[in-house]
Amino acid sequence: MTLEALKTAKRVIGIKQVAKAVKRDAATEVFIADDAEAKVVEPLEALCTEHGVPVSRVGSMKELGTACNIEVGAAAAAAVK
Repeated sequence: MTLEALKTAKRVIGIKQVAKAVKRDAATEVFIADDAEAKVVEPLEALCTEHGVPVSRVGSMKELGTACNIEVGAAAAAAVK
């Protein structure tokens, strides 16, 4: 899935919501901003690996926020089933 496709997909936004979606096997792909703090996103990346969910990197939190149609940056977002 591309970042463009995320704009219209069913999604969740934010580290906690994305982690919950991954844990309940609802996430189909996770997007993580490159400029998000490593200590925040590393546990999420490990969780995705553990559950076999593909992770795509996005240039910035602002770019990811824009793709999710919100006016603030987002460290993570996920397309969900």
